[in-house]
Amino acid sequence: MSAGRFLQTLSGTRFPTPPIWLMRQAGRYLPEYRAIRATTRSFLEFCYTPDKAVEVTLQPVRRFGLDAAIIFSDILVVPDGLGQRVWFEEGEGPKLEALTDPADFGRLSRARLTDTLAPVYTAIRQARAALPAETALLGFAGAPFTLACYMIEGGGSRDFAKVKLWAYRHPESFGLLVDLLVEAVIDHLTAQVEAGADAVQLFDSWAGILPEEQLFAWSLEPMVRIAHGLRTRHPKVPIIAFPRAVGPAILMYRRPDAFTALSLDTGIGAHWAARELQPHVCVQGNLDPLMLVAGGTALERETRRILDKLGQGPFVFNLGHGVVPQTPPEHVAQLVEIVRGWTPSTS
Repeated sequence: MSAGRFLQTLSGTRFPTPPIWLMRQAGRYLPEYRAIRATTRSFLEFCYTPDKAVEVTLQPVRRFGLDAAIIFSDILVVPDGLGQRVWFEEGEGPKLEALTDPADFGRLSRARLTDTLAPVYTAIRQARAALPAETALLGFAGAPFTLACYMIEGGGSRDFAKVKLWAYRHPESFGLLVDLLVEAVIDHLTAQVEAGADAVQLFDSWAGILPEEQLFAWSLEPMVRIAHGLRTRHPKVPIIAFPRAVGPAILMYRRPDAFTALSLDTGIGAHWAARELQPHVCVQGNLDPLMLVAGGTALERETRRILDKLGQGPFVFNLGHGVVPQTPPEHVAQLVEIVRGWTPSTS
């Protein structure tokens, strides 16, 4: 079964054809997604409406026959669940009522988290029941540093100066925020697993902005604490770590005690990953999302190159980041066909 094959791959088994799923596979590039999105007033309302979240979770699996679905939600449901005001501006992305002082932490509380996020867990239960038995279901969360970036900056940022200066000048209070987020993410992931998620992924999308010492302290160490905390409750759940744009420092995340697999961004060379990472941990990735927009011979050539480099070991095919809105759906179908039909190059 593909669900078994997917989970076995995460645990280190190599299959002749690797499983495939795509980050942001449920999204605006699909007309069926856009039709449902048009029926909701806000993005968070969309995330918190289980029947709609389930439907868009299932859409790419139905269309492309992928080996895993990922529940339709957002990493910023955790700050919302903690009591920080979160909203999404059309064309501008997420906005948050920014934390500007440690006193602002007083409005954050784990007490209401699981109740606020109950629709997410309902959607997971319903999606798991609706998915084919051979298809895995992934839950996910943002890692503490990435969540802190949004919570302090009040949204996206070009330089993340506010969060970095806070962390540099006031490491004690920043550590308190990270501690709160570690526990909140453990709660959130635990609830997702108990609702039926077969595996989970931790996204540290902004880890790459940190220098080495802070990368260890604010990205890796909190993610390891989350993995250990989740494993205390669910010892066998697979955990995929995605520390984006950290380059060769991803070697620090090669922690089998914490992470079952590492998801690679496009800046990690496939040949290097095959030599330095794959002997120790399953890897996932790392096609450039714009290659998926390009399609045609360029897509086929690059997909086969990645497969030839990484397909000899435990490997889940994915992108180096999420599917972008301008992606033609037929190019996703082309990608799946290439991966399904791949055989190792003899050259």
